[in-house]
Amino acid sequence: MTNLVLEYSRYLMLLIVLLYSILNLYGLRSVDVRWQNRLSGHQMFLLFLLHTLGYLIIYLKTTEIRMVAFYGVQLAVFFLYYVSFGFLYRHGSRLLIGNTLTLIVLGLMMQTRLDFEYALRQFVFVCAGLILTLLIPVVIRYMHVLAKWGWVYAVAGIGALLAVWVVGNTTYGAQLSISIGGFALQPSEFVKILFVFMTASMLQRSTSFRNVVIVTAIAAVHVLVLVASTDLGSALVYFVSYLFMLFVATHQPLYMAAGFGAGGAAAVGAYYLFSHVRVRVMMWRDPFYDYDNKSRQIAQSMFAISTGGWLGSGFYQGMPKLISLVRNDFVFAAICEELGVIFAICIIVIYLGFVLQMIWVSTWMNELFYKIVGFGLAVMFGFQVFLHIGGVTKMIPCTGITLPLISYGGSSVLTTLIMIGIIQGLHLMKEKEARVSDGYEGDYEEEYEEREYSRRRLPEEDYGRRRREEETEEDFDFFEEERPSGRRRR
Repeated sequence: MTNLVLEYSRYLMLLIVLLYSILNLYGLRSVDVRWQNRLSGHQMFLLFLLHTLGYLIIYLKTTEIRMVAFYGVQLAVFFLYYVSFGFLYRHGSRLLIGNTLTLIVLGLMMQTRLDFEYALRQFVFVCAGLILTLLIPVVIRYMHVLAKWGWVYAVAGIGALLAVWVVGNTTYGAQLSISIGGFALQPSEFVKILFVFMTASMLQRSTSFRNVVIVTAIAAVHVLVLVASTDLGSALVYFVSYLFMLFVATHQPLYMAAGFGAGGAAAVGAYYLFSHVRVRVMMWRDPFYDYDNKSRQIAQSMFAISTGGWLGSGFYQGMPKLISLVRNDFVFAAICEELGVIFAICIIVIYLGFVLQMIWVSTWMNELFYKIVGFGLAVMFGFQVFLHIGGVTKMIPCTGITLPLISYGGSSVLTTLIMIGIIQGLHLMKEKEARVSDGYEGDYEEEYEEREYSRRRLPEEDYGRRRREEETEEDFDFFEEERPSGRRRR
């Protein structure tokens, strides 16, 4: 019986994630929150099935009761979080929350399969991050003063990066983390958010050439400190996100072209200045040039992806532990091996939905500060996904970047969840502005929602006919009499 479950589980898991990704794309066809939230209920049911099936397989392979207990705690936490968010933020994007929980579940499943102790540590950071996502939207909605602290963000960010450069721990040739209370925190992850806020704060004041030069110089200091720490992957993320934020603020393609030209020259310089950059380029060109030593991990990654094929070898039935750094830098290869390339493509679709939602929220914002913040976070998130998957699949040289919410790393998980909390805050701000501009607040919010939902879901002629029919009903006339004077009837 166990072998039968293990054999057919890969097909069932693939079917579940296919249905989920299709619903995700279907939900993105409309910007209506009610429409998306209705679909999120179906997605959460599919997530429950995937979560349960994954830990059932883990229990069957290990026969350890602690796996069942760990699954039960996760289920309770995620259910409580989903209900709490819906209660606190009625107009928040539950589609975004559903995608967040899906990636977290996939990450915990893979980490549990690789090493249970690391999965426990990851879960602690996940719980802390989920609490932050419940608190951050309130701060974002009511803290308009955040746009005035540009120099504070700059000083705090550069100071944190300098601290890592001076006293940070060296990991695989790069100074990345600082040990605090037994945990290794990576400040460059948290400084990402400060960097975005710094750029948005300074560019929203003025987009004159003089101010652009000043902001570019401050951004260059961030990048140069990361280069000095040989954290070139993070430096690349900062650099690209700044160019896109600069374009959003100035609408000058010349700035972006000049930036990419300078970035290309810097990449050539890094190749000649840093030996480990040359090693990674050689690994990219020929994964087998030093198989017994430095290029073994990328070669094993390619073996794992090709072994899994389209359908995968089955969850917990592959050999992903042969890949060094599989928990962090090569977790996508482990997913491809055991769950299949089609499953991995569905994960990419979920990430794509994430980025599209972030970009849409940023385009809805009226204030330039919030528009730049939303777009900057979207670029950082999306480019990090591209760097990880591109490096694992040999599309680009490996940069040592984690896969958001799936790879092991407390700092990465916390930073990503903080980003999601900020995007939710921007989303709630825009929803409130839309309701206020249409004159519906308080007791009349329900009527606004019903009318907006009907307007977006029905063809124009059907909506007009229904509107005329409603106006002739006695109940509607009674409602109009009870409406306070001064309110304009829609």
